[in-house]
Amino acid sequence: MNLATPPFTLRQLQYAVAVAEALNFRKAAVQCAVSQPSLSAQLAELEGALGVRLFERDRSGVVVTPAGRTLVAPARAVLEEARALTRDAHQAGDVLAGTLRLGVIPTVAPYLLPQVMPALRKTFPRLTTLWREEKTAPLSVALANGSLEAVVVALEANLGDVDHAVLAIDPFVLAVPRKSPLDHDGPVGLKELKQSEVLVLEDGHCFGDQAIAYCEKKGAPQLEFRATSLGTLTQMVAAGAGVTLLPSLSVDTEVKRAAVRVRPFEKPAPHRTLALAWRKGSPLGPALEKLAAVMREHTAVARVTS
Repeated sequence: MNLATPPFTLRQLQYAVAVAEALNFRKAAVQCAVSQPSLSAQLAELEGALGVRLFERDRSGVVVTPAGRTLVAPARAVLEEARALTRDAHQAGDVLAGTLRLGVIPTVAPYLLPQVMPALRKTFPRLTTLWREEKTAPLSVALANGSLEAVVVALEANLGDVDHAVLAIDPFVLAVPRKSPLDHDGPVGLKELKQSEVLVLEDGHCFGDQAIAYCEKKGAPQLEFRATSLGTLTQMVAAGAGVTLLPSLSVDTEVKRAAVRVRPFEKPAPHRTLALAWRKGSPLGPALEKLAAVMREHTAVARVTS
């Protein structure tokens, strides 16, 4: 590819096209917001660079030469390409008018996205969001290598060195079977938890890892069964297989599907911090802060009281 600098400027092409359309130097100068002597001088330079005469002047006005007629159409096309390049650059600079590739963990996606997507579409009508649902570790890799621009995760997980904006504090609650000894009001205490068999998520879910860590710290026994989703855990509890920890974000959805009661924990209760995270120092940071602000405003975490 020959990358030699052309012997003319876009401004000179603009002047030539304007004169060819107006057939009048004065009108073309007004249209281009330049003085007529400057326009004439620039056209003289253009003709010298190309080695042809583009225009002839007579008493009736301006005549486009055969060479001029040949070159005006390509010049017009070059100017349109330059305008398109400028438009594309502006759109690329406006992140919230383009496409964002975003990740979200499975214990958040089905509960958060229905809440925030309508608001994102309304606030940023020209934005396209492409969501990828994955566990925390693969999302962290995709974020680091640039496959994703940002991810919705729990800050308690090992995310590396990232920038972030907090979306919500999401307290954990205990889901217990209906008509069981645990089916009553009041916060869950340590004694009750130790006497319960806890169902947890399979390895790799940061919420599951947090639940396991909490149970181990409190001495609560865990069942060998490992679920792939919060929905499965809740259905298992409804069937009387044990109890499980749920994030409050999921309660409104999951309790509608299963006959369980949810109870808060005694303070200090376990929780997770939901956040939109992106690469440290990313130029998209300011735009992602705006995105996070809208998401934060429309993120509703269920209030489970005693």
